[in-house]
Amino acid sequence: MFHDDKGPLEPEYTPFPQTQEERFSGFYETGNIRPPKNHGGWVAAVLLTCIFLGGLAGGAILINLSEHMQQETSPEVQSPTNPVTLTETQSSEPMETEQPILEATGPHGDDTELIISSTSEAVPNIPQSGGLSLQEIYRKVSPSVVSITAQQASGTSYGSGIIMSQSGYIITNCHVVNEAYHLLVTLSDGQEHDAQLVGKDSISDLAVLHIDATGLTAAEFGDSTQAQVGDAVVAIGDPLGTELRGTMTSGIISAINRNLTIQGHAFTLIQTTAALNKGNSGGPLINCYGQVIGINTAKIGDYYSSAGVEGLGFAIPVHIAKDVVDQLIETGYIPGRPSLGVETVVLDLQDRLYFNLPDGLYITSVDESSNSWAVGIRPRDLLISVNGQSVTSQEELAAALSSFSVGDSVNVIIYRSGRQLTADIVLQEATQ
Repeated sequence: MFHDDKGPLEPEYTPFPQTQEERFSGFYETGNIRPPKNHGGWVAAVLLTCIFLGGLAGGAILINLSEHMQQETSPEVQSPTNPVTLTETQSSEPMETEQPILEATGPHGDDTELIISSTSEAVPNIPQSGGLSLQEIYRKVSPSVVSITAQQASGTSYGSGIIMSQSGYIITNCHVVNEAYHLLVTLSDGQEHDAQLVGKDSISDLAVLHIDATGLTAAEFGDSTQAQVGDAVVAIGDPLGTELRGTMTSGIISAINRNLTIQGHAFTLIQTTAALNKGNSGGPLINCYGQVIGINTAKIGDYYSSAGVEGLGFAIPVHIAKDVVDQLIETGYIPGRPSLGVETVVLDLQDRLYFNLPDGLYITSVDESSNSWAVGIRPRDLLISVNGQSVTSQEELAAALSSFSVGDSVNVIIYRSGRQLTADIVLQEATQ
């Protein structure tokens, strides 16, 4: 039993609907929110507004440059004046979900690694010396670009990926596959394959998948350290989803070593004018030799001005991605990353509105060997903040932990049964 300044706090949990019929799934496959039944017009109005602001699910991360867009839609949860300290609790079964989130069970330790080929230095003329035509680039690289469909509890996410080896390893963005319980890869010829998650890392926004398939065409990866401003590049991927898969856009490198903070993480990126849209995430940025020099990851949104912002796309340089990709293939995770020892998902918007819950991350499981378990955190708790930083997404949680190391202690606020509980947690090494 817990105690706060008002007296005993029984370890009861806010009830969640348990069956598919009772629980609002909240989304069609397009990612649009489906209004709940018989809960009044105000809910529909709120949901329609959220749909308009949110757009399609999945794809390139939007960097919001206007301050008002960064405000939360619900009041910020404040630490209570006399917060409760978690000392003990009773176990509770987690909320039932249709499918468990995929763990990194893909093949590891088979010595596969990302091979980077030599790239000629840039020359003043375009196309560069020995460069291919746009048609030749597309014929060379498009067989190595795949479509990724990620089934998540909150909807369906679409993205792109790059075949890095004939043995079936595929590189994409972490945000494309995060929280997925099923991954489907569609090859350029239309063949579909279920994919395993080999590993993912939200800090670098990279993930590796694996499919069991033969006859795959692996992409050639170039030396991104040789890239210069003005180099001609193209991007191939699925803007806005699989209906437009295999779309190629062209542009130039407009900046290199561009340091940006995206959703709390610091990135060093290649900036390009090649058009990138939602669905291009995880796809290749390609030089004029048909070599992949970057993994497309972000596009500045059109919130900066009423006219919008165009021609500002970003990609993770291959020479930076290599170490992360190789480590994910070797072990399935990046050693040294701190973790609370909990698995979390983002609650459906309708669930939060209907049950009057604050913003936060729903805890689906807790590592029983972790300090989180020891202090009393259990499945079905809602993680509100870490060291004063609100956490409403996996990216925000990773950002909140990014300045800490394994063994450090952080303060967390948990929401349970209408009460806020607080505890100090010793971080452990993340293995997922």
